[in-house]
Amino acid sequence: MALAAAAERVAAEFEYPKEDVNRGVKEFIRQMNEGLAKQGTTMSQIPTYVTAVPNGTENGLYMAVDLGGTNFRVCSIQLHGNSTFSLTQSKVAIPKQLMVAKTSRELFSFLAKQIELFLKTHHEDHYVSHVERRASSAGGFREEDIFSLGFTFSFPVQQYGINKGTLIRWTKGFDIQDTVGKDVCALLQKEIDALHLPVRVAALVNDTVGTLMARSYTSPGKAGTLLGAIFGTGTNGAYVEKLEKMSKLKGMAGEVDGSTGEMIVNTEWGSFDNQLSVLPNTPYDNDLDKESVNPGIQMFEKRISGMFLGEILRRALVSLVKDPSVPLFSDEHSNQNDVHSTTNIQQDSPLFKQWGIDTSFLSISSGDNSAGLKVTRQTLDNEYGISAASAEDAEAVRLIASAVGKRAARLSAVAIAAVVIATGKLGDNTATEVTDENVVDIGVDGSLVEFYPNFEEYIREALRDVPEIGPLGEKRIRIGIAKDGSGVGAALIALVADKAMKAGPRSDVNAGGFAGFINGIIDHLNRGVRMRV
Repeated sequence: MALAAAAERVAAEFEYPKEDVNRGVKEFIRQMNEGLAKQGTTMSQIPTYVTAVPNGTENGLYMAVDLGGTNFRVCSIQLHGNSTFSLTQSKVAIPKQLMVAKTSRELFSFLAKQIELFLKTHHEDHYVSHVERRASSAGGFREEDIFSLGFTFSFPVQQYGINKGTLIRWTKGFDIQDTVGKDVCALLQKEIDALHLPVRVAALVNDTVGTLMARSYTSPGKAGTLLGAIFGTGTNGAYVEKLEKMSKLKGMAGEVDGSTGEMIVNTEWGSFDNQLSVLPNTPYDNDLDKESVNPGIQMFEKRISGMFLGEILRRALVSLVKDPSVPLFSDEHSNQNDVHSTTNIQQDSPLFKQWGIDTSFLSISSGDNSAGLKVTRQTLDNEYGISAASAEDAEAVRLIASAVGKRAARLSAVAIAAVVIATGKLGDNTATEVTDENVVDIGVDGSLVEFYPNFEEYIREALRDVPEIGPLGEKRIRIGIAKDGSGVGAALIALVADKAMKAGPRSDVNAGGFAGFINGIIDHLNRGVRMRV
């Protein structure tokens, strides 16, 4: 009973009730509007200069790479022009030492070598012919033989062209100070050129913008997608905003094409409420933040994303293991005054190491319906060096893991609700029937929303708690997985950027703006590259 009561007490610390959800939504909208009005705000609200989204008719073969967190992905995407695509990909883990390297070159050279390996493996004939042609033609490749590549770079970037953008700051455990303030596309292109690869970095894409583009390419019906959101290693969202609300554009360099009256905005909502004015806070959140590589920032992300949820759970469990009155992972031979002598926990257990518990364990534990929670107990033994865990131990773990995950989902709903309300997409919210015309389409990607048990339902419960949405509005919000969103979305933006560049002088994109890119899109609206606006 002591263990069950202690677990319930800890789980209660992660409750995020209706009142707090609504306080969060109001503050989120306030910080959104603040970010649209001026620079240097908590939520950056970065203009992307992308003023249209696809409708599924686009076609062609393009490459994409995705540096989104702990992995680097290389893809080639064949867009079929009928809202479908074929994808070939490879994925490699980023070596830990490269995440905190001294120079940019160490990381970007590694990325370029992965692109080379991908070409040799999956497009060998194409690659070999390029090498032979280059050797025989005394320099360079023919323009039509170069792969256009979309570079999904899932970190805060100040973008000032379709393939130009400087890093504002690293997140997700990366910390290479040499890169801050530099053009990440130029850094990658330099290393690609050093290997003489037939690849041009044609577009810089935030993963949320890519998710929005990919979802709009594949979504059913006529409604354009409003929001692309990531709930995975990190969290962020990009949405379609009215140009008239983006008053800070007037003070920024560059021209903006206003023909659609809209632009995709990259919110960088991971930094929402860094001041902790409305976000929930626990001792485990506090300790995690203090010992992170970026204390005091990305506070919203640190309560939602997959990189951090396992660590929150670990700290909560350690607090119970250290409590002499709580018999977690212990037996009659245990010395509760010394956690390392607890007979059921190995001396080198990941439980006692920072980042020792992977967030996937939350999904395993929360969704465990096996008899006596056998799956959880086996995972504790095999992965975390905790042997002979009892059913009561496993139940305590499941209770806390579920509480951590549910809080993350309800916080995710705050961001979704704020975007839906702020953009007015629900109208008067009195419609009782969901139609193709009144549905609000949202594309999501990431391991949490895809694999964590009941994550979407927890989001929907919280959406119903918001008066401006309620049960009627929640039914009109269609949430769809944008599978391979970052890769396909990057390819789509590379496609329109490529066509814009080849369209001629009107499509030239200078360091000051994006008008040429938009003109290129307009030039091609009647050439089979139709965009939904």
